[in-house]
Amino acid sequence: MLRSRLSTAVAALLLLSLIWGYNWVVMKRVTAYIDPFDFSALRSLLGSVSLFVVMLLMRRPLKIVAIHKVIALGLLQTTAFTAMTQWALVVGGAGKTAVLVYTMPFWLMLSAWWLLGERVKTLQWRAAAVAASGLLLLVAPWPSSGTMFSNFLAVGGGLSWALATVLAKRMRRDHEYDVLALTAWQMLFGALALCLIALLLPSSRPLEPTAYFYAAIIFNAVFATALAWVLWVFVLSRLPVATAGLSTLGIPIIGVLAGWIELGERPDGFEIVGMLLIGIALAVMSLVPWWKMRRSAK
Repeated sequence: MLRSRLSTAVAALLLLSLIWGYNWVVMKRVTAYIDPFDFSALRSLLGSVSLFVVMLLMRRPLKIVAIHKVIALGLLQTTAFTAMTQWALVVGGAGKTAVLVYTMPFWLMLSAWWLLGERVKTLQWRAAAVAASGLLLLVAPWPSSGTMFSNFLAVGGGLSWALATVLAKRMRRDHEYDVLALTAWQMLFGALALCLIALLLPSSRPLEPTAYFYAAIIFNAVFATALAWVLWVFVLSRLPVATAGLSTLGIPIIGVLAGWIELGERPDGFEIVGMLLIGIALAVMSLVPWWKMRRSAK
């Protein structure tokens, strides 16, 4: 049973990595057709609507638990995270922004250790150090891509995501909730806040309703927003926070590779070494617990 639960969580994490990894290219390209805040509001609102439709079709309960906590989760996980990362992509490269946002696992591991009392083992600290070295190699060679402001926004997005993850984990301790209902409600509250921001701030560019714009909206609303957040909450319910957070470091690697192939953001030797270091850290974090579980199951 435990092995089956872990396998399901790993499969969900792999699918999530592919969706979110490639979406950095989609979010970067769509900035040519719409204001970043308008796009953030639209993708989040449509994502929440699609989740509610799924829940109605599946006849799942729409009950909302601890509404004040759900609103706080929506402001962190949807409003702050989505707005800052999309804004960062206006100037920053897709690959670099992805890497900076995924400083999230380091904030997450520290937050889980401090706020949740989760034990961080020596192996995890060492894997984090290796992954941090890889991230530094990925970031350092790109001083001309983007600005300090876009870098600040990307790191801020990672921090807000980490805090939202800790809050979601605490809610799981204190309340029983349906994964789809929690994701849909927090996304709706976050999307409403994004709509307010989009209305109050003047658009930086007029909307160009091209075929790519519509494709980007569909991909973001259905796959990168609705489905992906359900997968993320599901992974958190099956894996420890620190393990889940460090495992998502594979997503910026996919983002870098997709940016290289589709946008011409070609990584150099330093970046390749950085990706290899992150891959080693992921292997340590993922394969060692799996090996220990297999030994205990015998």
